[in-house]
Amino acid sequence: MRFVGHIGALIRRLTGHHEPDIPPEEAERLTSLFTERYHSFRTLLAANGRALENMAQMEQAYGGIQPYGMDFVVSNATAVVVRVFRMIRHLDALAPGAYSELFARFDAIRSGLEAVIDPPRNPSEGPLVLSLSSIRRGDSDVVGSKMANLGEIAGALDLQVPAGFVITAAAYNRLLDHNELRPEIHRLIVSTEIQRPDSLFALSSRLQQLIASATVPPDVEEAVRSALAELASRVGGTAGFAVRSSAFGEDTAETSFAGLYESELNVHPDNVLETYLEIAASKYTPQAMVYRYQRGLRSEDTEMAVGCMAMIPAVAGGVAYTSDPQDADDRRIHVSAAVGLPKTVVDGRFETDLFVVDRQRLDIVQRQVVPKTFAFDLRPGEGIARRKLSPEIATRAALTDEQAVTIAEVALRLEAHFGHSQDVEWALTGGGELVILQARPMHHAASSPTRPSIAGEPLVTGGVCVSPGVAGGPVRWVRSDREALMMPDGAVLVVEHPDPRWAALLDRAAAVVSEHGGIAGHLATVAREFGVPALFGAGSLEALQRGAQVTVDADGLAVHPGRHSDAESGHERRSLMDGSPIQTILGDALSHISPLNLTDPESSDFHPSKVRSLHDITRFCHEKAVTEMFSFGTKNSFPRYAAKQLHHNVPMQWWMLDLDDGFTEEITGKYVKLDQVSCQPMRALWDGMVAIPWDGPPAMSGSGFASVLFEATRNPALSTPFKKPYAQRNYFMVSANFMNLQSRFGFHFSTVETLASQRDDENYLIFSLKGGAADEERRAGRARLIADLLEIHGFHLKVIEDTVTARIWAMPQEEILSRLKIVGYLLMHTRQLDMVMGDPASVTRYRAKLEGDISSILAAENPQ
Repeated sequence: MRFVGHIGALIRRLTGHHEPDIPPEEAERLTSLFTERYHSFRTLLAANGRALENMAQMEQAYGGIQPYGMDFVVSNATAVVVRVFRMIRHLDALAPGAYSELFARFDAIRSGLEAVIDPPRNPSEGPLVLSLSSIRRGDSDVVGSKMANLGEIAGALDLQVPAGFVITAAAYNRLLDHNELRPEIHRLIVSTEIQRPDSLFALSSRLQQLIASATVPPDVEEAVRSALAELASRVGGTAGFAVRSSAFGEDTAETSFAGLYESELNVHPDNVLETYLEIAASKYTPQAMVYRYQRGLRSEDTEMAVGCMAMIPAVAGGVAYTSDPQDADDRRIHVSAAVGLPKTVVDGRFETDLFVVDRQRLDIVQRQVVPKTFAFDLRPGEGIARRKLSPEIATRAALTDEQAVTIAEVALRLEAHFGHSQDVEWALTGGGELVILQARPMHHAASSPTRPSIAGEPLVTGGVCVSPGVAGGPVRWVRSDREALMMPDGAVLVVEHPDPRWAALLDRAAAVVSEHGGIAGHLATVAREFGVPALFGAGSLEALQRGAQVTVDADGLAVHPGRHSDAESGHERRSLMDGSPIQTILGDALSHISPLNLTDPESSDFHPSKVRSLHDITRFCHEKAVTEMFSFGTKNSFPRYAAKQLHHNVPMQWWMLDLDDGFTEEITGKYVKLDQVSCQPMRALWDGMVAIPWDGPPAMSGSGFASVLFEATRNPALSTPFKKPYAQRNYFMVSANFMNLQSRFGFHFSTVETLASQRDDENYLIFSLKGGAADEERRAGRARLIADLLEIHGFHLKVIEDTVTARIWAMPQEEILSRLKIVGYLLMHTRQLDMVMGDPASVTRYRAKLEGDISSILAAENPQ
């Protein structure tokens, strides 16, 4: 390190010029001591910047709409903890024992934070297997909502459901513990970037393999075999079984998980245990993992129970909605039906019949019978067979009107019992018996605002709107998992069939278009939850060429060429994180991390005993590190002379401390010239400061002047600079790519800290400004104005009263330097603006000037 390499010579020169001569061995001692302190000081500053970056990312995530998982919360919280502890340790090296109380305060805050992000696990306990007939909806924390709802339907409403039993969440936990899977699952999830499609699919494959290849614990195996034998004796020994997921969070009012886990139909009794492992493993399908990520659900909170039920040999099946899924105000019952098993309807692969029933009169008000091609039936022995329908059956309605009304009546009973609109899966036997297979709360599409019509001939027309909205992007056909891996963000997903596994792509899709399918399919349900415009059953989509820009108007049943921003402008994706478990955890974590209580270094409260958050510790350590570094000179004769005064035609005093290669050469005298400064961040900030001459204080109204006079009288600290010798100066600490500025502009206090290197992921810029001479309302108004101006240029902002803090991170060096010019300009040109913040006309005028000046500064960087 060049600066440290010349410390000895620098000390000798400095002491020779300004202090009595000291022996060479003393100079060497001071050199060694200063080198150690310099290392601690610089490491502390770096840890401070990184910790503030992590805090900013967490605050931005909490307040934004972008999803994040527990891996994000844990990794950022851990990084903050590690970096804050590093700051304390290096402050202790700068001032041994002076601030030892910080260690105790840190331990207390860390313990509170760990209790939030890693609470003690209380796995589900209880029986390993429960008969469906013994279950009620209050048992959802044992068997999951899907099976709890079925037990409730049979027991409380005396409606027909399949005979069966549930392998409980306690059995799932036994499976994980018996095979010691929990630590490995956690390690794989936390270490994977789930946002990357290739990483997501690889992680999913690995996790499913771990569980599917596990050994069923002996006690779980015995309980399942016993329940199977008892069930087989009731329904006939040759009957097959439906093995269905019933995970925590599935089929609730908040989350549906529609079709995202696996279900296997008509499983032979000998294969139920193997199938159980496959269903348990499906907790980690890509689509389920994306859904949890988007909904802010922790993996450990979605334990997997599995239902095992006798198969129903259905002659017709489908789904009933007790209101229109597109319009919650439309209270008519919508019954979708197909010949054979309801799989035809819920898979969304084929068009189905639709009966709309008036809920008051209970009569058919709309009937849509479509030509049907296939039906799914039970295969003898095991599995499902697809049967091609004869022309006579294909054109016949899957239900009679009387049957459709009966289904509607039962659906209304379910709605009345559960207290909200229902999404009901049903089957009709050859003997005319109605069997309820599933009932869950409906998830309606968000209301679609009125938009301007799109002119011109569309590429595609027709189909059914399964999720409203208008959105555009490049066409991306997906027919395989390999193509799914290459699905870019913001593309229009185009598929032949709306397979539920494509739900893994909804977080990246602008819209979805499918050749086949209808409103009752699982993918349609999830698209409505995510707020993704979707048009299904649109017929041939050959006109949609890969990469072509299109606009999907799901409401208008059309796909138009090109992008139509006016029509898209009213569509906003839902913020699925709001109120989610992970958002709650993040908010609780931030309460230990981000509140800043220590704001005034001159206050008696600026003390370790007053520390309440990790942000407080960073603030305290940063301030005291600067103090201890500069106080070295008062104790050891020389280092205050290591700070050089900037020799430049400016009215204020600027002093510079070269940390490492911040100067082009060794500066032996008192002054340093601007052209001798090699610190790129400082030069960029300075360019912004001097780019446009300051016009001087704004013209004040009488009320503005009175506000300043009153505030200065009430708060003498504003008009009297700090008594410490270094607080009266504006200090730059610089190296080639790093800069820290502590400055006072009249009544305003500011800090700028930045790293602008060739490594984008390490770069950051933090700018804070507080204070002013006017009253609190005007000072707060100035802070909001500065925040508005910086937000336009990508800064992440936090405004508390009269303090504005702006952060950016992980940007290329040239972008950091460009934004430093903006900060430099605002430092000079927002002085005393608080005086006029009570005058709206003046605010508008100054805002326009500031925006115009910033635009001209940026334009000068890249002249055309």
